[in-house]
Amino acid sequence: MSTLIESDEHKALRAAVSSFAKSHAHDSDSEKSGLWQEAAELGYIGVNLPEAYGGGGGGITELSLVLEELGAAGAPLLMMIVSPAICGTVIARFGTEAQKREWLPALADGSRLMAFGITEPDAGSNSHRITTTARRDPASGDWLLTGRKVFVSGVDIADATLIVGRTEDARTGSLKPCLFIVPRDAEGFSRRRIDMELNSVEKQFELVLDDVRLPAEALVGDEDAGLLQLFAGLNPERIMTAAFAIGMGRHALSKAIAYARDRTVWKSPIGAHQAIAHPLAQAHIDLELARLMMQKAAQLYDAGDDSGAGEAANMAKYAAGEACVKAVDQSVHTLGGNGLTREFGLASLITASRVARIAPVSREMILNYVSHQTLGLPKSY
Repeated sequence: MSTLIESDEHKALRAAVSSFAKSHAHDSDSEKSGLWQEAAELGYIGVNLPEAYGGGGGGITELSLVLEELGAAGAPLLMMIVSPAICGTVIARFGTEAQKREWLPALADGSRLMAFGITEPDAGSNSHRITTTARRDPASGDWLLTGRKVFVSGVDIADATLIVGRTEDARTGSLKPCLFIVPRDAEGFSRRRIDMELNSVEKQFELVLDDVRLPAEALVGDEDAGLLQLFAGLNPERIMTAAFAIGMGRHALSKAIAYARDRTVWKSPIGAHQAIAHPLAQAHIDLELARLMMQKAAQLYDAGDDSGAGEAANMAKYAAGEACVKAVDQSVHTLGGNGLTREFGLASLITASRVARIAPVSREMILNYVSHQTLGLPKSY
């Protein structure tokens, strides 16, 4: 399948999601929880998960399309990046049969949510500095997790959190990343809400794990697989963040275009003036280009090309983040003072659009990745 032309099936899915999302575009925060469940019942939340476990049998290509259209209608679901894309993908690829049976049908039908904890206060983008450690209790075989995580989305509404910890390699003594399913009510697992300027239904949390005891089967996948399993979740995260950003940019741009068509000054709509029209056209072009890279990344990932998907996912996330910020800024500027009012709903996007530049990895780290991995330049960090 070419990344340039969408199939009829994808066009139909895009149209269906768009129609559904527009009917929920003006839902209040209290109604957004119902949006998740309704989207799940229509098969949108679990579209990427295996059919054998209640999913749609699609991939990140389809899931990113769903999130983009939800965002374009002003009804984005941030937890789609986390629950089905990261956690669902990791469990589907590396989980035990018991883990798949327990989690995948529930993630697909929306009855359960899973959060994802990787970022730490002192590690930032350096995943090699993660200090959350997991050690075996020799008497019982249980795992004991100790550490802290920050900027973890939706922990309060998630049934469990997929935590990235590190275990000691018995052969080398070095620490390697591993993934653990930590139930919300696990003893020693506490959370503190982080006060954010973002206007989002999904809240951010700091987590503390104080000798959290987990059974041996809480480990996802092979203890020795390390980074392979981790990046099985991180590449979809970047692709889905790109979808989130593109949807937000399209949403802002649609408001600005409608305003520029109607707002009349000196006997003609302001959209007739090139000083207004050209920046909006440029923003549209940038969003379309970012979408092409996102589609390429998603199709590479779904085809099993983890290396190619890693490069494309980083580029897609970078391009989408930049395009989103520019689209929001230009949209606000097009409306002038009205762009800062609650009535038009653009001002809150000024802060929200920056998220795609910062998370889950900063644009500077993506430039580091591309200059080192793609261009072959010396590593600077």
